[in-house]
Amino acid sequence: MSIQTDLQIPSLAILGGGPGGYEAATVAAALGAKVTIIERAGLGGSAVLTDVVPSKTLIATADVMNRFAGASDLGVRFDVDGGDCVPLMRADMKEVNDRLMRLAQEQSADIKAGLETSGVRILIGQGKLLDNHTIEVTSDNGVEIVTADAILLAVGAHPRELPSAKPDGERILNWAQIYSLTELPRELIVVGSGVTGAEFASAYDGLGSRVTLISSRDQVLPGEDPDAAQVLEDVFARRGMTVLSRSRAESVVRTDDGVLVTLADGRTVTGTHCLVCVGSIPNTEGIGLENAGVALTEAGHIKVDGVSRTTAPNVYAAGDCTGVLALASVAAMQGRIAMAHLLGDGLRPIKLMQVASNIFTSPEIASVGVSEADVLADRYQGDVIKLPLKTNPRAKMRGTTDGFVKIIARRGSGTVIGGVVVGANASELIFPIALAVTQKLHVDDVASTFTVYPSLTGSISEAARRLHVHM
Repeated sequence: MSIQTDLQIPSLAILGGGPGGYEAATVAAALGAKVTIIERAGLGGSAVLTDVVPSKTLIATADVMNRFAGASDLGVRFDVDGGDCVPLMRADMKEVNDRLMRLAQEQSADIKAGLETSGVRILIGQGKLLDNHTIEVTSDNGVEIVTADAILLAVGAHPRELPSAKPDGERILNWAQIYSLTELPRELIVVGSGVTGAEFASAYDGLGSRVTLISSRDQVLPGEDPDAAQVLEDVFARRGMTVLSRSRAESVVRTDDGVLVTLADGRTVTGTHCLVCVGSIPNTEGIGLENAGVALTEAGHIKVDGVSRTTAPNVYAAGDCTGVLALASVAAMQGRIAMAHLLGDGLRPIKLMQVASNIFTSPEIASVGVSEADVLADRYQGDVIKLPLKTNPRAKMRGTTDGFVKIIARRGSGTVIGGVVVGANASELIFPIALAVTQKLHVDDVASTFTVYPSLTGSISEAARRLHVHM
């Protein structure tokens, strides 16, 4: 459904230029709205400038090094001066970090150019709500008052810090500071084994650091598929990483030549650098939410409903500041849904069970829909099949057999309701399962669709075939 041309198109002010903000701005401008976007750092927000784009670019370099490290298993030999020896690979961290920050800036510039082409007005400055129609913008050019019929808040989040482990940007770092390093950390201690901690631990292990990962839980990636977490831990162990499970960091301090991490039980761990990854805090303080009547959760996130409305009339919110799911794809969808609701376009409220997510470790871990834990807890009635990639011919050929494909089908009907992929390029391989979940496809629909032989998607087809319900 398209918007009616005889309706008055409202003006819109967006506070925050991350995925939730710039996607909403693009949609609103395309539907004819007059849009102003206010961003304090640069278009793309932290997702582009300090988080997703830089970290995944870093991981791409680590992936290349991991592939070369295992090339001898494929019969590849590196000859040096006619000898039969493998040259030492090393990551030039200044060059790696210069490249990733350059790519981040290029992506930010591309987003800015696209918004300007769409007719969006861009203000670089700090915004504060005066009420539910007005934002005060403070910039190098002074103070400007922006009024609009509606406001979208897409203010993001920042790294959480431990009072006893204050980042200094040199030896003790958060995930926004680590790209300033010009040399590879010889001994990197990563505090926190959630998604961010696991990704950086995996990346720096691949780049050549000696990594110690401190996990307060029984396994890395708590809350994720236990089979997937186990594969990752096995790979970490095989590559020489130290994982300290059921260990909580009490403090991190500088030493003469590195860092000292003290654990809650009194043990200590030393290294040259420490990366602290203990979650994030929404950027909801000091932006005048109380002036507009925007309510927060106990954790400080902005309360929103299924179409991204806040508790204040005419005010929407999207992205990490809402605490829905800290994914760029979810932020972008929230922003698009908010604009569809505001401007009368066709919309479907966000359905979190249809969100496909990926953890960019090596191997990658992707998931969508109902989990096996949901089935075991009787929240859903489902049948589960798991096929290890070591049986997949394409995986064997590529030497990437760590991982598996798991599909969950509704018991009795055979409808695909969930899945997990662990392996190289899992972020790409999860799409057919996500499509099946979203479109409520039957396992036979997946199984009867041709796949290339040999291919990794062949395991998805085979898993679906094994879930066939005899009628």
